[in-house]
Amino acid sequence: MGVKIELVLFVTVVFIIGGSLTIRLNDSTKGQEKLLKELEFTNTTFTEVDTKKLQSRAYGTYGVREDSILTINNVRYQTENIKSLVAKQATYRDENIYLEGNVVLHDAHGYTYHTQQAEYNQKTEILNITAPFVALKNESTIKGDTLTYNTRNKEAYGTIIDAVIYTIEK
Repeated sequence: MGVKIELVLFVTVVFIIGGSLTIRLNDSTKGQEKLLKELEFTNTTFTEVDTKKLQSRAYGTYGVREDSILTINNVRYQTENIKSLVAKQATYRDENIYLEGNVVLHDAHGYTYHTQQAEYNQKTEILNITAPFVALKNESTIKGDTLTYNTRNKEAYGTIIDAVIYTIEK
């Protein structure tokens, strides 16, 4: 009585398939963070408009969007009330722009604010300077620890203020 070749081949195929299903291959990406980069750009201008007018304009030399957070290097931001808002890095989260490194605001009425850290809310148009700042206009100088500046109403509230303000005599 001989063993049929079909039976030998069947048993061999079953062992090969069974063995291959029990082998676990090493996943080389395990333990590494997965890159969730949604967008990457260089030297780009973003323009935000509605049906009536230009809302804002932002220019950056390099930017990336990951996990719905947009980060822009060397940003220059403009609105109707802000001539320019410049920073080394800006991070957009929802309605807020977090600015870091050599932040300079030139407002529409001639004041220039210098600081290292600030936060701007696009909806309320309020700039919160969260680090020591210097504000300049002509020869007038204002220094302080923190400042909340409403760019829409042109109102500013600061803490620990040291100011020298020159006025025009009438």
